[in-house]
Amino acid sequence: MNKTAPFRFILIGLSNNPFLQPLYFIIFLFMYLITVGGNILIIIVVRIDTRLQTPMYFFLSNLSFIDLCFSSTIVPKLLIDTLAEDKSISFLGCATQMYFHLSLGGTECVILSIMAYDRYVAICNPLRYSTIMNTRICIQLAIGTWVAIFINSASHAFFTFHLPFCRSKHVDHYFCEMPPLFRLSCRDTLLNEIAVYVSGGLVALLAFALTLLSYVQIISTVLKIRSTKGRHKAFSTCGSHLAVVCLYYGAISFMYMRPRNSYSPEKDRAVSILYTVVTPMVNPIIYSIRNKEVKGCLKKLLLPNANS
Repeated sequence: MNKTAPFRFILIGLSNNPFLQPLYFIIFLFMYLITVGGNILIIIVVRIDTRLQTPMYFFLSNLSFIDLCFSSTIVPKLLIDTLAEDKSISFLGCATQMYFHLSLGGTECVILSIMAYDRYVAICNPLRYSTIMNTRICIQLAIGTWVAIFINSASHAFFTFHLPFCRSKHVDHYFCEMPPLFRLSCRDTLLNEIAVYVSGGLVALLAFALTLLSYVQIISTVLKIRSTKGRHKAFSTCGSHLAVVCLYYGAISFMYMRPRNSYSPEKDRAVSILYTVVTPMVNPIIYSIRNKEVKGCLKKLLLPNANS
């Protein structure tokens, strides 16, 4: 029974160096607090300001909610394990963490591509924008994305945790993720890895292709704008989103789309930090710094007497 369904896994964590652990705790606690505060602020601002009741900000608030949940599935446990002697996680806890990590990560990929399509319609088809990106369509896109990705992730979690984990209970990572879990199985995981590649192709690569195609059309249209001010405004609107896309997809592609013999625990941990800790933290910062409307609303919310 213990060979096929171990009750607890042991997470190796970021470091066993007792001198580095308090430093890691402080750094990641600080980053997590910024993540929570920044994303909650974005959600609140979009909800209360009528000027932000548009498709672009509807999907931005979706992205902030995803980032908030995404980071919260990983970082609190990481913080506890950084200082605790017992770094174990239950079989169910590990499965739950991996499921939500996969689901939220996949949902973020698709939401980013929808945001790129939204910018494409706004810039390339402005007269039809309100018709194409109406409220009903936006809600259907959001709900459809969440439902489809969460169902898809359930199959990966199911088949991963039906593997016999008989090599070790020590997960060479700071959270439960598929690649390090595959290495604990005494059964060949080739079929599982093929399923990951297929799923990655259908979700991440297709979403990235839609994003890329949208930006090719956007850039082509913007370059035809004669006004320098108009071009700058259009690029400024898309620049923050493009920065987030590059950071997120770069890390995800490195982690999941490599050959099976090229895994390195040290590199995996470093890259995973990018999309589980850094990206959810910097997303609200990037959008608030580069977006005048969001900056203005945040200033009004945080400093109500600043203009009086």
